[in-house]
Amino acid sequence: MHLNWSALGQVAAVSLGVTVAVVVVFSLGVLGLARGTEEGTATVAGRAQAGLCFLACAAVVAYGIYLIVPQFH
Repeated sequence: MHLNWSALGQVAAVSLGVTVAVVVVFSLGVLGLARGTEEGTATVAGRAQAGLCFLACAAVVAYGIYLIVPQFH
């Protein structure tokens, strides 16, 4: 049995990188919601930032599900 260690390392590196990227983008979305005035309401720019970040996270999750589920191909 032959195991392609190079391919396994590439998959592990990409998985780690994408995981860190999604966590950072999600955190930026939460930061956008936390930005606000004294009353605690989010500003328009903060909500726009949060919406874009959460949309990007949802797109990454949807693409991952697309890759995993064979019926979607």
